[in-house]
Amino acid sequence: MVFIHKEGKFNDNSFLIDGFLFGASRSLALYVVENEGTRMLIDTSTADQAKGIIKKLKMYQIYPIHKILLTHAHWDHTAGVNELKALMPEVDIEVLASENAIDNLKEPAAMNDVFEAIVEPIEEVTPLKEGDIIDLNGLKLEVFNFFGHTMDSIALFDEKNRNIFTGDAIMNKSGYTYVQPTFMPPEFNESELLKTFQKLRDMKGKLNSITLAHFGVWTDADFETILDEMEEFHFKTKNAIIQWYNKNLSSREIALKYFKTFIPNSKMVEYGLLDDLEMNIKWLIEGLKLSGFI
Repeated sequence: MVFIHKEGKFNDNSFLIDGFLFGASRSLALYVVENEGTRMLIDTSTADQAKGIIKKLKMYQIYPIHKILLTHAHWDHTAGVNELKALMPEVDIEVLASENAIDNLKEPAAMNDVFEAIVEPIEEVTPLKEGDIIDLNGLKLEVFNFFGHTMDSIALFDEKNRNIFTGDAIMNKSGYTYVQPTFMPPEFNESELLKTFQKLRDMKGKLNSITLAHFGVWTDADFETILDEMEEFHFKTKNAIIQWYNKNLSSREIALKYFKTFIPNSKMVEYGLLDDLEMNIKWLIEGLKLSGFI
């Protein structure tokens, strides 16, 4: 079993870079796919992290970037686009995203006000639909709609390296002690999420690894465990949070219940990070409210 969380190259064509969301390590993974001198960055983190990302690109000799692929239109994946483009003026960077994301990127408030995040509009975006191929000098990456977390979430299948980049579409799993479901506002759609789970299971024979935005590369038996447990985990966490909410528990109390029930070996409480967990719980509750579950 191998969980890859260290920065650097992890297969013949792919690199992991820590996006330092909120200034914290292992909070958001960015990925660069490179082939024959053409490089594509997957997601961006926030604008304040752009200079650090540029530094890492140069460190791993994968500067400059020629394309930026956005897995969906949530702020933590998109807010660095304009700053990164400004810091690489020598390249006309192409931005790509789901066809469903185009309006969300032009008018980002609709997707991001719920997070109290201010995001600059992204105007020039190449729309992608399921089945499209992104060709990096012969390395072909196939686009899949992985809706549910949002209705503009996409995944990229790298057949050569038997890997799939899934953004936030499946779950958040940072190491072996922290795991979080994906029913975030404002567009969570459970029926579409279940279709995404099945789509991923159907691809199992073509894959050895899955890359999560939050966080890292999960391979071999660890990859299989995610596929085996993702749907059950979704329902367990969803039903638990609904039950606790209906008992009129505060978001703080629900965060503590979540900690004790699902991530008891996490160091979040010990490290004084309960506020961060409570923030995520508030967002998950809002996702359940907006999708009609509570």
